Amino acid sequence: MAASYSIDLATHNRDGFYSPVTILDELEALDHRRRLEDIERTTGSLHYAVKPHLISTSAAEIIRNETLLDAVEAILGADILAWDSAYVIKEPGTTGHVSWHQDLTYWGLENDHLVTAWVALSPATPASGCMRMLPGSHLGGRLEHHDTHGTDNILHRGQEVDAEIDESAIEYLALKPGQASLHHGWVMHASAPNTSGDRRIGLTIQYTVPANRQRVADWDSASLVRGTDAYGHFRAEPRPTRDLDPDLVAYQKQLEARKHQVYDTA
Repeated sequence: MAASYSIDLATHNRDGFYSPVTILDELEALDHRRRLEDIERTTGSLHYAVKPHLISTSAAEIIRNETLLDAVEAILGADILAWDSAYVIKEPGTTGHVSWHQDLTYWGLENDHLVTAWVALSPATPASGCMRMLPGSHLGGRLEHHDTHGTDNILHRGQEVDAEIDESAIEYLALKPGQASLHHGWVMHASAPNTSGDRRIGLTIQYTVPANRQRVADWDSASLVRGTDAYGHFRAEPRPTRDLDPDLVAYQKQLEARKHQVYDTA
């Protein structure tokens, strides 16, 4: 079936990101937020939990959203894996921030045929700490980073790129609930603390192609969300039929531990 939605691919290729893509109306987005927060009343915050699409029917639906996949298909082609996902949540009035970095630095993947989607479930504004992008910074490929392990840094290792940032060139990717942005794995980006009065909630999803593979471990998993997988480099993941299925909660925790090993090794 031909994609019914596309993006300005030239803009994405030039800047390293594209925004916004409206994939849900605001009421649908608020319902997905409610479903997330219903789960959190049992589990506690799902901030940065690995692959919540395995334990949340809401996240499983969002990673398979047809409009979002149409936009991703314009970049990656017709065969698409959802390799990872995570809720990135900044509580109101907190100091958590994200330093300038490139996503692919510590993910251990063989190639950069990957795109990250960031789906807003609450307003993402400069006040709430929306993403800031440095246009065109993906064109130079991988840059050196150093680990800060900063207590207020949301990133796993507090990684920060060793490069000068041209503050005058920065673009803020403000999003309304139900809107998404797409960005390349090498584009430099960051975000500031949430100074607003509401949670800043986004679901980030990493999509890749079946030909990609994990290079620092002999395992990895992904969910086929469009097309076919002729390679089998990633173990197939189950789709939840209910929230917090005990078997899938145990599986998700296992994958989370393994994923952190990759982050510490790559």
